[in-house]
This record gives sequence, structure tokens and C-alpha cells, in this order.
Amino acid sequence: MGTTAQNVYDNADVNRFEQIIKSDSVQLLDVRRADEYAEGHISGSLNINVLDSTFLAKALSQLDKNRPCAVYCRSGKRSAMAASLLAQEGFTVTNLLGGIIAWTKADKKTVKE
Repeated sequence: MGTTAQNVYDNADVNRFEQIIKSDSVQLLDVRRADEYAEGHISGSLNINVLDSTFLAKALSQLDKNRPCAVYCRSGKRSAMAASLLAQEGFTVTNLLGGIIAWTKADKKTVKE
């Protein structure tokens, strides 16, 4: 009954993801580039670029391992990568299927800060 790397995090559709991030204990992480984040992101999210070589170091210094983590990117590819990395470090992670594209298509709110 070994778990494979693919199964160490949870995937959620837009509606379930929205419910998950309503919890105060959940840390919301946008793993896109800073310029993409600036164009619009889910309110309350922290931005750490997963393609940056310092991603894991930054994530480990800024996130609390005892609290669940919810991650998203543009389409779901980069966040799946981030979810896998974080899960290997012991985080409980939920990945948004379809990314912010699916989120905005479902008329969910984004903000520019």
C-alpha cells in the first residue's frame, strides 16, 4: 500500500476549492510569476513562483506545515508541480484543477492589489 508521488496531494474543482479556501486555517498559494499574479489573483493568496529555483526555500520559510495549503496557477500544471513538492515536505495540499482559468470561467472573484 505505498503511496506514489501523484497521490500525495488532493485535486479539487473550482467549487470545492472555493469551499476549502474559506477556512481560516488554509494557506492560499499562487505559484505563478509575479507579473501574472499582478494581473489578478484570488484574494488573500501568497505569491511564490514555483519555477524559481528558490521556490521550496521560500515556501518552507513562509508557510506553516501544520496548516493545510491550497495552491493554484494559470491552468493547473505548475500548481500540480508545486503541490507535489510541498506534499513531499509534509504539507497537506489541495491543487485547483484548471487553475485560475477555470476559476474565472466559473465567475469566481479575483483581485488586483
